[in-house]
Amino acid sequence: QVQIVESGGGLVQPGGSLRLSCAASGSRFSINAMAWYRQAPGKQRELVAAITSGGSTNYADSVKGRFTISRDYVNNTMYLQMNSLEPEDTAVYYCWARASSPNTQYNTWGRGTQVTVSS
Repeated sequence: QVQIVESGGGLVQPGGSLRLSCAASGSRFSINAMAWYRQAPGKQRELVAAITSGGSTNYADSVKGRFTISRDYVNNTMYLQMNSLEPEDTAVYYCWARASSPNTQYNTWGRGTQVTVSS
């Protein structure tokens, strides 16, 4: 079973930047698609950005032009570069991965990292 761990969250002022990381580890696995989700207090979890094994990306309309998703395929790590942050971006950010092990595929989630945008 693969484990994924997020890092890089924190407190930032409006207009600032943060870079989130998501590292996958385990044995005998491969990662297919990966994505970042976020959940703000009192709201449902929503997709922020996703990236396929082939490098295709898609973004929520609210973050297009401000956030960039990328992957390091050698080290099984995904990143989310967040620029021009707004208070509305405040949320817990979760990493999701579609993983494959011998004879099975499954979804796995990280525990999340808090991003707070406030002056």
